[in-house]
Amino acid sequence: MKTIDYKFIFADGKEKDFSFQWDKDKIRLTENRTEDHLPDWTELDFCKCPNCPLKSAFTRHCPLAVSLVNLVKYFDGLKSFEKVYLEVVIDGKKISQDTTVQKAVGAMMGLVNAASGCPHLAFFKPMAYFHLPLADKENTIFRATSMYLLAQYFLAKEGKKYEIDLQGLNKIYKNLSIVNSAVADRLRAASETDSAINAIVTLDIFAKTVPIHISTSLSSFRDLFEAYFNYDFLE
Repeated sequence: MKTIDYKFIFADGKEKDFSFQWDKDKIRLTENRTEDHLPDWTELDFCKCPNCPLKSAFTRHCPLAVSLVNLVKYFDGLKSFEKVYLEVVIDGKKISQDTTVQKAVGAMMGLVNAASGCPHLAFFKPMAYFHLPLADKENTIFRATSMYLLAQYFLAKEGKKYEIDLQGLNKIYKNLSIVNSAVADRLRAASETDSAINAIVTLDIFAKTVPIHISTSLSSFRDLFEAYFNYDFLE
């Protein structure tokens, strides 16, 4: 069982732990939560994403909203700019950083959202499985494009349509931005403070800019691949 543990250590010494486990058979994060007594803001039709393919007749609750219930419940009351020491342990490997509640919550949201069951965020499940918290823009662009192109490889191997111009990745991020905006509306109804809201807003700002950076920044990676241009792999 692959585990990802988040520990938040606040300036006053208080600590909060969140533990996630990957179900390797179903490739999803395991959850102990049932759908009993979920808040109204998790209902599918509450601030429903305009691009949502789910129907309330078959799916009562928004899967992404449900995945955020515990997070919102704990962090409501904390300001986004409050300082926190974040420690993430992934199968024994530790990543830690002094940061803000907003950025730390955003890092955990990136993991939880991708594994939530939301159809539009399912494309990011490979990145969530190989989770890298607090990744910067350059790292995220490299990982996202690598993930997408590996998906195209699998499609080609199975004789399905594929493309390598990253147009599909741009579409994925545009849909993600629509989802983020709607989720922010849900969180405004669910939260009294701004930590969770600003975390999703920050993710949305990044989602909006990624397509631009994909078209302009990939060339900066070219020199890293020089060895590939000087070797005949078919020889």
